[in-house]
Amino acid sequence: MKTFAITTSNHQTLGYAAYGLLGLPLAMVALPVYVQVPVYYTSQLGLSLATTGWVLFLARLIDTVQDPLLGRWIDRLRGGLNTVLIIAATVLAFAFFGLWLPPVTGGGLALWLGLMLILAYIAHSTLNITYLAWGARIQASQSSGDGVLLGAAAWREGAGLVGVIVASVIPSMIMAGSRGDVASNMGWYSLGFALILMLAMLALLRAAPAWQRTQTSILNLKNTYQQMSKNQAFRLLLPPYFLNALSISIPATLVLFFINDRIQAPNYAGAFLATYFIAGAIGLPIWVKLANRIGVISSWRIGMLLAITAFFSASLLQSGDIAAYFLVCLAAGLSLGADLALPPVLLAKVIAQDEPPALYYGIWTLLGKLALAFSGLALPLLAQFDYQPGHASGALLAWIYAGVPCGFKLIALLLLMRSSQQLEVTPS
Repeated sequence: MKTFAITTSNHQTLGYAAYGLLGLPLAMVALPVYVQVPVYYTSQLGLSLATTGWVLFLARLIDTVQDPLLGRWIDRLRGGLNTVLIIAATVLAFAFFGLWLPPVTGGGLALWLGLMLILAYIAHSTLNITYLAWGARIQASQSSGDGVLLGAAAWREGAGLVGVIVASVIPSMIMAGSRGDVASNMGWYSLGFALILMLAMLALLRAAPAWQRTQTSILNLKNTYQQMSKNQAFRLLLPPYFLNALSISIPATLVLFFINDRIQAPNYAGAFLATYFIAGAIGLPIWVKLANRIGVISSWRIGMLLAITAFFSASLLQSGDIAAYFLVCLAAGLSLGADLALPPVLLAKVIAQDEPPALYYGIWTLLGKLALAFSGLALPLLAQFDYQPGHASGALLAWIYAGVPCGFKLIALLLLMRSSQQLEVTPS
């Protein structure tokens, strides 16, 4: 019996790993698209800043509104899910490669950028929503409490953190190199991404725990939203999730400005970011074990308190506080593991087995993207107070970078505490 238990456990772990691997390429492609592409097209390819900005705005607007529609479409699929995943992965690999090696110049460059961004966003969202919904349905035929959901989420988010680390280091090194080599080196990076994506898709489709599909009623879109609106636990979960996402997105938008102009340590930027993401990866299994012991909501609340402590400390830092900021990155990174692994598990728990999960995740990812979009308003807010990038900053940057996120996360924590009892109930 003991040998059988060990074998079963090992088999289960391999299944989680096969499921989680796709998180790596999905994260590996997202950061360059959002961060490096604008700089590449303006500084390397000569597209005007204004034109690039409008193309990005329109493409991201499509990216924001498409997720619930994609979720609805995925839910309506009765078969052919594997085919959809393969096609989406192929389109994503093509679009990512096309972004860095455009076959056009001049006036056609803006159209090409817009087309490749839209293709990349649609393909990435299709993969991501299907992937999250798959994870929510792994547990459907099992009776192991939250352990299955937590195990799948931990592998998924852990692989995602590795992808973020890769995407924050390699493209940055390429962009800092010779201008003449940037396009070819990013082409090689794109090929490496395509290879990893192919291997991850193979692992998902061949070795991951099956998507335990249940018979669901397929209603028209209006009736589907009405049915979702009756899910009280889902309604209660969305506000703290959105506010918590804002508390993460604002520091992500301002972190390099804070490092450069408040801490005044630009040479340490890579080390700070690496510390943050590596701490997040280390923290993931800790949060999973804690959630199995004391519950998902209680663990997430502890993670929020740790993040509030870390960012409040950051708001007090001044020029030259390098060692102290490393400690902030360590603590904030550990709390990131809770923010990544635990909220999707709560969402999976509030979706009834006879409800289609992908539309839920479409709305979920839409809120995350809205939080990212709203976080960009921190830049014009700073500009209103005469902040200039590249110049030493006073306390205002520190408070918007760290103090405002603390406020959002504190409200999210209070809302989560208020609705804990309803969220602990898993629908039948």
